[in-house]
Amino acid sequence: MGGSCAQRCGAGRLQVLFPLLLPLFYRALCEPIRYSIPEELAKGSVVGNLAKDLELSVLDVSARKLRVSAEKLLFSVDAESGDLLVKDRIDREQICKERRRCELQLEAVVENPLNIFHIIVNVEDINDHAPQFDKKEIHLEIIESASAGTRISLDPAIDPDINVNSIKDYQINPNPYFSLMVRVNSDGGKYPELSLEKPLDREEQKSHRLILTALDGGDPPRSATVRVEIFVRDTNDNPPVFSKDEYRVSISENLSPGSSIMQVTATDQDEGDNAEINYYFRSTDQRTRHMFSLDEKTGKIKNNQSLDFEDMERYTMEVEAKDGGGLSTQCKVIIEILDENDNSPEIIITSLSDEILEHSPPGTVVALFKTRDRDYGGNGEVICNIGRDVPFKIYSSSNNYYKLVTDGALDREKTPEYNVTITATDRGRPPLSSSTTITLHITDVNDNAPVFQQTAYLVHVPENNPPGASIAQVCASDPDLGPNGLISYSIMASDLEPGALSSYVSVNPQSGVVFAQRAFDHEHLRAFQLTLQARDQGSPALSTNVSLRVLVTDRNDNAPRVLYPALGPDGSALFDTVPRAAQPGYLVTKVVAVDADSGHNAWLSYHVLQASEPGLFSLGLRTGEVRTARALGDRDGARQRLLVAVRDGGQPPLSATVTLLLVFADNLQEALPDLSELSTPSDPQAELQFYLVVALALISVLFLLAVILAVTLHLRRSTSPSTWGCFQPGSCSKSGPVVPPTYSEGTLPYSYNLCVAQAGKTEFNFLQCSEPLHSTQDIVCGDSPGALISLQGEKDLTSHPETLTRQAPPNTDWRFSQAQRPGTSGSQNGDETGTWPNNQFDTEMLQAMILASASEAADGSSTLGGGAGTMGLSARYGPQFTLQHVPDYRQNVYIPGSNATLTNAAGKRDGKAPAGGNGNKKKSGKKEKK
Repeated sequence: MGGSCAQRCGAGRLQVLFPLLLPLFYRALCEPIRYSIPEELAKGSVVGNLAKDLELSVLDVSARKLRVSAEKLLFSVDAESGDLLVKDRIDREQICKERRRCELQLEAVVENPLNIFHIIVNVEDINDHAPQFDKKEIHLEIIESASAGTRISLDPAIDPDINVNSIKDYQINPNPYFSLMVRVNSDGGKYPELSLEKPLDREEQKSHRLILTALDGGDPPRSATVRVEIFVRDTNDNPPVFSKDEYRVSISENLSPGSSIMQVTATDQDEGDNAEINYYFRSTDQRTRHMFSLDEKTGKIKNNQSLDFEDMERYTMEVEAKDGGGLSTQCKVIIEILDENDNSPEIIITSLSDEILEHSPPGTVVALFKTRDRDYGGNGEVICNIGRDVPFKIYSSSNNYYKLVTDGALDREKTPEYNVTITATDRGRPPLSSSTTITLHITDVNDNAPVFQQTAYLVHVPENNPPGASIAQVCASDPDLGPNGLISYSIMASDLEPGALSSYVSVNPQSGVVFAQRAFDHEHLRAFQLTLQARDQGSPALSTNVSLRVLVTDRNDNAPRVLYPALGPDGSALFDTVPRAAQPGYLVTKVVAVDADSGHNAWLSYHVLQASEPGLFSLGLRTGEVRTARALGDRDGARQRLLVAVRDGGQPPLSATVTLLLVFADNLQEALPDLSELSTPSDPQAELQFYLVVALALISVLFLLAVILAVTLHLRRSTSPSTWGCFQPGSCSKSGPVVPPTYSEGTLPYSYNLCVAQAGKTEFNFLQCSEPLHSTQDIVCGDSPGALISLQGEKDLTSHPETLTRQAPPNTDWRFSQAQRPGTSGSQNGDETGTWPNNQFDTEMLQAMILASASEAADGSSTLGGGAGTMGLSARYGPQFTLQHVPDYRQNVYIPGSNATLTNAAGKRDGKAPAGGNGNKKKSGKKEKK
């Protein structure tokens, strides 16, 4: 026994791939644990302390999940003590049938690490069955001529118990004719025989009744009885004789039912009825009698049912041959069943891991199974294999046990579960196979960081957005499961001030929606960048960052602001002088405006809303340059007024208005009339009432003048004309204003009537109209244009007779040089079609003009002493003027067809803008009425 175990251990070491695991399986491979118990133990009876025999502590019983497995669950393990307990009724006769040795094969399984131990439980027989006879009565016939010593075989009793508990002896009640003898077969079976003690006399006694008792060897012994009735017949002195005392035959288990197996033959030397032989089964159990049939006349034996080697390997039966005279003899028939490969291998899963971590190393045991083939020899040898497309492989453990282990990296995100098909094939001819499929679920670990749908996000948010509005949403995905795939979002960093970040934006941790916490202003914040993080809830947690750039787009929420011309410090409007001899195209002045918006919203256009003399001046649509459209005529007034609107390109457009006061004069002295009487009423209703009163007064005056003129003409016919020279039509003529009589709040150009009387006083009348003038409307006062100058109250103009009588030649110093003229550059005039500057020098000149005008408008220091040709732009164009405190509006300039904007390089490079020119500018005496 020890040598065979060593051989198996040596063969096992060659098959084990992991030598370090060999000590764990040494007991399972070579030293099975043996227990011996009697059958019919009560449930819960202790077979033995399995934990102690396996050298396990009581704590290891539950920690390592000690359990037993077998074909029938007859035993269990106490989880507290480690005892092997009887779980179900153990009947040796039912389990082992006729086998002399009844051994039950068990496997003890433990985990952490996984191991198997073999257990053999020997079930000992107890005397739990009494002997039994097949019949309640035995009927025999004996010839009266039988001599003393004749033996008559009796049907034996059957006892399922074995060894000492089987049938030990037979007894018969005392009688003078018969005695009992017990015959022992070659297999140890005992058969009762009656022996005739003295001759019989049928006439004296026709039959004999006996009581046969069968006793077993138990303690106490058990018994069974049967009545034996013997009938005495006439002489038949030759019993039948079989050709063999024992018949043996081997047949295949695949033999079909109803096939002839063998034939027994007996002969009798007697004649007549005493020589007719019939065959019967004797001493044969009921199962064998159901399986086979015996022809009483011929002695042929046939199988009634299909044979199965795995169910019964050999059948033994007694056949009796009886002649007509009542004599009989017996023979033994043994039928051996030959095994055929008719059973496919069985795969029994003994242990299966519920969770397999996806980062489990190769060689991790995930399942334990065994194979079983009920066939014999090569037909029962089994080989197992699995498919090649799974990261698992099989190791042979011991005694048809196998381990399924990992054979590669596992990734739950690619394959969350595997259906592993195990195929078992025997070595029969032809081989048979069977397969079973087990599902292995891969448990997730946090091995994947969240991944955003985009590498970077860019969103455009219009300014003036409502606070709390959603401006963007970032989305990340994580293929892990449960908390490992649950993502939360947060803001990690930004280019905003750390303290102000929470007041600008926030992010929803669950949805990734980014909300604006305030309304954005494009003019203060053009763009900002956030760093968002997606973090899962694994342990340890994994995270990924992504950048989100927010561009605040512009809306047309800023109206244009006029930088030039600006109002004086006292709120009065400035005026420009124009030489009387100015030719068409002469640059009079330039309206400079800026818009805080960007793009089209900052693309400005200039429009004339009202003009005192339509057609006299032209205005550049994009440049804002005011030029003379024609030469000054004799009927044109010396004072002109333009109401200019500056509109941006937004939708809807926003606008601003500015009033230009232009005076045609050749020198400054001509522009000195006092304009202090021009006032702007603060109350429109009072102004309207004032105009109504003035209109009523004018109508009354006109009526009186008409009456006086009629009287004067009547008197003139009769007197000398020199007396009324002052009232001649050529001295002073007035024409009413060609404006609608309805006035409302608004601004109209002034209309002047100038009449110089003999006393040297100047009468200066003006009107103001709320209706805008169209290009076809004119306001005319007098026959000849008057000088557009500001008059100081009641000051006598006689000290300046040259102002009314002499026109100074044009001052050529007033005109702009090509380098000094307002516009996009000094080398070219503004493009009326709206084309923007196309070179850097034009852009720099425009920026310098805008900055200088803004500075002059801011401090309100424009005076008459500014010098000729400055157009109200003071000496701050000089080198001492710096631009560091002036807002830079070039960032808002939009160039159609290009993505570029004007930079500040030109403003920083040039320290001054060109000065000079030949225009004069004066402030009006009071604010211009609007």
